[in-house]
Amino acid sequence: MSGDRGLEQALRGLGRPRIVIVGDLMLDRYVTGEVTRISPEAPIPVVAARSAESLLGGAGNVAANLVSMGAEVELVGVIGDDEAGRELRGMLEEVGVDASGLVVDDSRLTIRKTRLVSGVQQMMRVDWEDSRPISAAALGQIDVQLSERLAEADALVLSDYGKGVLTPRVISSIIGGVRGARGREIPILVDPKGADYARYAGATLITPNRKEAQQAVGRALPDRAAAALAADELIGIADLDLAVITLGAGGILWRTKGGEGGHAPAEARAVFDVTGAGDTVVAHLALYLAAGLDVSTAVRLANHAAGIVVARLGTNAVTRAELRTRLREATGGGVKEVAGAELEDLLAVWRKEGKRIVFTNGCFDLLHVGHVEYLRAARAEGDALLVGINDDESVRRIKGPERPLNPVGERMAILAALEMVDAVTPFGEDTPEQLIERVSPDVLVKGRDWAEKGVVGREWVEAHGGRVVLADLVPDRSTTDLWRRAREQAADGEDGG
Repeated sequence: MSGDRGLEQALRGLGRPRIVIVGDLMLDRYVTGEVTRISPEAPIPVVAARSAESLLGGAGNVAANLVSMGAEVELVGVIGDDEAGRELRGMLEEVGVDASGLVVDDSRLTIRKTRLVSGVQQMMRVDWEDSRPISAAALGQIDVQLSERLAEADALVLSDYGKGVLTPRVISSIIGGVRGARGREIPILVDPKGADYARYAGATLITPNRKEAQQAVGRALPDRAAAALAADELIGIADLDLAVITLGAGGILWRTKGGEGGHAPAEARAVFDVTGAGDTVVAHLALYLAAGLDVSTAVRLANHAAGIVVARLGTNAVTRAELRTRLREATGGGVKEVAGAELEDLLAVWRKEGKRIVFTNGCFDLLHVGHVEYLRAARAEGDALLVGINDDESVRRIKGPERPLNPVGERMAILAALEMVDAVTPFGEDTPEQLIERVSPDVLVKGRDWAEKGVVGREWVEAHGGRVVLADLVPDRSTTDLWRRAREQAADGEDGG
């Protein structure tokens, strides 16, 4: 647990490393629908298409992962002079990748991979690709683009999908230039392809999966011990500083040239689609090593990120907020009681997931059935309920010196234990106005008794496209009444005594 808390601290101090990526670009397209019948023309399922989505694949997905994590990214690769190439460039620019280094080769087509999906099952994949080595003219343009970009880079990633860009000549030129003439001692990370890893000689590390490592060493790797031996062998073949092998459900294993190593067990809670998991791992390792983190920390952080993406369909990018939230969950503390940066992270995750955020607030001293019904009604208005709770000083100012009966920590813990509450956060002002402006909820819920008094934050919420809901209250149920009755009963007991 303490280790995961250390990972969160490391994540907060990353800065914005500049990373250059060279590799194969492709456009991943997902056509999703439902299979209800078999084709009368052939014994194949018919997918009744419902939606289609284009995602960045290959080196583009590595770039998207890095931008999502706050890195500055410059991408060098080859696209065709076609509609798919223009779409791919536009998608890269939209997510914040510097795509000015893309080389347009009108003799090639932009690689496209279309997947037909029903439910969680991929039914078929259709590829349009040209895997020939790039032309001499394209190679010359790549050299020009790299010479302009590597001088300021903190790390270099070679994303090799065997589609013609990273030929042995190109790889040798890139690595030799960085290690030799340019004299840049920056990490060079390779996501490899094929069986000949000698062509990556001089790189810092490689990140094969189990299948790729098996192909490279020519034997099965049934367990971690066998994978560790393979990692040592690959380090020798390519003169690497270290090797990182992803083992799927077996986690991630790493070894150094000096014989040190470690293993991070798999962090996936559910596996929906492993597409792009390798991209995520190499992207995150590049980010952390560029920022100066040690290998063990880098591998463990990358492992958590991979655990997030395999639970989603297609290629996906993880944000720092998502990763910090995941790390807090891993410590056992959960993410229901949040404040400061933790609240910002949680809100960012909810918004990325497209959740309708509901906000309400109160003192919540002496929780009773009225509170429970009120909170249940509030939660029904959206997908995630955030409850703002007055801290002790603000309760005293509002309710008097004898309140609260329970300190804010205990009140937060009780609210967090309720199944309809997704998160609770404290605030110190007498009204929640500043907190509401910070959250900008989709729905602001208050009790119907606020209709005449005026709902604090109404103007802000409605001006930002949200709505205000006045919830019914349970009659004759309030903390003030409970507190009054308790004092009366205590006084009666003293009189009777």
